[in-house]
Amino acid sequence: MREIVLGILASLFFAVTFILNHSMELEGGSWLWSSSLRYFFMLPFLLIIVVSRKGLSAVTQAIKMRPRAWLLWSFVGFVLFYAPLTFAAAYGPGWLVSGTWQFTIIAGVLLAPFFMQYVDGKAIRQKIPLVSLVISSVILIGIVFIQIPSAKGISIESLLFGIIPVIIAAFAYPLGNRKMMDICNGTLDTFQRVLGMTIASMPGWIIIAIYALLTVGLPSVSQMIQSLIVGISSGVIATVLFFIATDRVHNDQGKLAAVEATQSTEILFVIIGEMVLLNVPLPEPLALLGIAIIIIGMSLHSYYTMLLKKKSSLVVQSRQTTTELKNHS
Repeated sequence: MREIVLGILASLFFAVTFILNHSMELEGGSWLWSSSLRYFFMLPFLLIIVVSRKGLSAVTQAIKMRPRAWLLWSFVGFVLFYAPLTFAAAYGPGWLVSGTWQFTIIAGVLLAPFFMQYVDGKAIRQKIPLVSLVISSVILIGIVFIQIPSAKGISIESLLFGIIPVIIAAFAYPLGNRKMMDICNGTLDTFQRVLGMTIASMPGWIIIAIYALLTVGLPSVSQMIQSLIVGISSGVIATVLFFIATDRVHNDQGKLAAVEATQSTEILFVIIGEMVLLNVPLPEPLALLGIAIIIIGMSLHSYYTMLLKKKSSLVVQSRQTTTELKNHS
C-alpha cells in the first residue's frame, strides 16, 4: 500500500506535464524545447541532491562499467518516452494525451516476458500476471469512457498524431525503467539512478535542442518558466517517487503492475487541473462514470496486492515452522 500511495503522489506531479505541455503549445512553443528543456532543468537539481548525499562517484563508475547499456536504455526510458509525449501535445488536447498515456498500464504488464527472474540461481522468464492484466483492463475501460465524450469532433490527424506517439511512449517508459533496474541491481539508490539516466540521455536532448535552435529559434521566457516547473514537478519529484515505488516491488510482476497502474490517476488530476487553471467545464456523465471505473480498478489492484502480500507471509511462516520442526526432531 505504501508503494501504491507513492505511485498516486507521483501521478499528481506527473499531471503537471500534460497541462503545461498543452499550455505551451497553445502559446506557440515548440515541442522540441518543451521536451529538452525539462531534462536540462532536471540535471542541476539532481546533481545537487546526489552530491549532497555523496553518491556521485558511484553513478559515474556505474556508467563507465556499462556505457552502452546506460545510453541505450536511458534513451528508451527518457527520450523515447518524453519526446513523443510533447510531440503529441502539439496535435491533441491534454485530456487526449493523458488519457492515451494510460495505455502504459497494459504495456507494463505485457512487458513481463522480456525480463528474467532468478530462482535458486536459475534464470526463469517472467510470465504475464493475468489477474493484473484483467484488472488493468478494467481501468482501461474507464479511461475509454472518459475519452468518448471529448473525442467528438477531433480530426483524424489529431487522433493519429495525438495517439500513436503516446502509445510508443507508453511502452518506452516502463521498458527503460525496468531495464535500468536490472542493470543497477540495487547498487544505486533512486536519486542516483535518475541522475545517471538523465546524464546518459543528454546526447539525445542536446541533438533535439540544436535542431530546435536551427529550425524554430530560441524558446520564449514563458516556455522556459513552464518547462522549469515541469522539470521540478514531473522530472524530479514525480520521477523519483515513482522510481522509489517500482524499485521496492520490481521482483514481483503483480505488485509492479499495481504500482504502474497508479498512473491511471493522472487523468483525474489533469481533469481537475484543467478545470481550475484553464476553465475547462466539468466532464460529462459518461466521463464521470469512467472516473468511477478507474477508482474501482485501482481499488481492485490494491486489494489484489494485499492478498499477494498475505499469501507471501503465510508461505514464509509455513517454511519457518517446517524448518523449526526439522531442527527440533
